[in-house]
Amino acid sequence: MSTQDWNPALYARFEDERTRPAAELLARVPLTAPGRVVDLGCGPGNSTELLLARYGQTGITGLDSSPAMLASARQRLPGLAFELGDITTWQPAAPVDLVYANAALQWVPDHEQLMPRLLAALAPGGVLAVQMPDNLDQPSHQLMREVAADPRFAPAIGDAGQLRARILSADHYYDLLAPTAKVDVWRTTYYHLMDDAAAIVQWLRATGLKPFVEALPTALQPLFLAEYEQRIDAAYPPRADGKRLLAFPRLFFVARSPVAA
Repeated sequence: MSTQDWNPALYARFEDERTRPAAELLARVPLTAPGRVVDLGCGPGNSTELLLARYGQTGITGLDSSPAMLASARQRLPGLAFELGDITTWQPAAPVDLVYANAALQWVPDHEQLMPRLLAALAPGGVLAVQMPDNLDQPSHQLMREVAADPRFAPAIGDAGQLRARILSADHYYDLLAPTAKVDVWRTTYYHLMDDAAAIVQWLRATGLKPFVEALPTALQPLFLAEYEQRIDAAYPPRADGKRLLAFPRLFFVARSPVAA
């Protein structure tokens, strides 16, 4: 990721919409009282708060690579443990009952190796629960790449837009995990109601747009955002009530390791 930190306040502007998939992922986790729970990529703690509400305080740890996000999470949930760490190298000190990763693993490369490694971190009967945006082929993200290729911006942006990993297909994740786990996989497209094109840009500035914008000199950032917003305005026209609908596909899976004999 970029050397610049994440912005919790910007992320929180659409927190209700961002938390809904986290809740729907957790609803499919078949555990009633896990002893050790890790929220990988916990962000500002909105997903960790769901874990706390379901399971209580004991044994929950949030992990994130962003000091700003962790500071926000600690302020929100002062009774929980939050740790600075990188998912790509994370290894638990002891097996975990629930590894929960909401909208985080799309930033981590090499899922062929990552997913079996996370599954191997589970205790017998433990669960790996994952939700990832699956929207790189949506107009919102196609247009990021188009604007980034503009000669005004391309030299500065370079390959910054490739920081996010293209996730695998649902079939591929199933085949990776099914030999050693019971797998539940599904895909949902959310349609987020947005006031205008500017609101769509604000949503994406907290996540997908971040590496593109931060790669640019400060003087070019407003120009890039204006060009992007103009294209977003055309790609997401007003609906019957004047609002815009932002289609947002997400891929989910819940994989449970076998219970010890």
